[in-house]
Amino acid sequence: MSEAQTIDDEAGIARDLTAFQQNILVILAEEPMYGLAIKRNLESYYGTEVNHGRLYPNLDDLVDMELVEKSELDKRTNQYELTEKGHDAVLDRLNWMLSKFVTDETRGDEVRDLIDARL
Repeated sequence: MSEAQTIDDEAGIARDLTAFQQNILVILAEEPMYGLAIKRNLESYYGTEVNHGRLYPNLDDLVDMELVEKSELDKRTNQYELTEKGHDAVLDRLNWMLSKFVTDETRGDEVRDLIDARL
């Protein structure tokens, strides 16, 4: 298998993620977090409670796909961190979204303005 095929296969996995799973990856792109912190970030984004029964199975799926690494902070608390593969998945998603959104110079300027406002 060529390197290009390997990259496409890895990107393909990320492209099959649910929006909820993609949002978890984006949250973890900021920094490693424990489950409750991820839950709070999701609740802030969605404006509603996120059930533990929804969050943790999705985190486990992302760990199984090697997009997120899970480590134990203590006996009750796990920390989740984006892997390099997860990082690549976030970039792949952003690249795809930008390829659809940035259709002219005006939209390119809008994206540049958003980025500049965050730097």
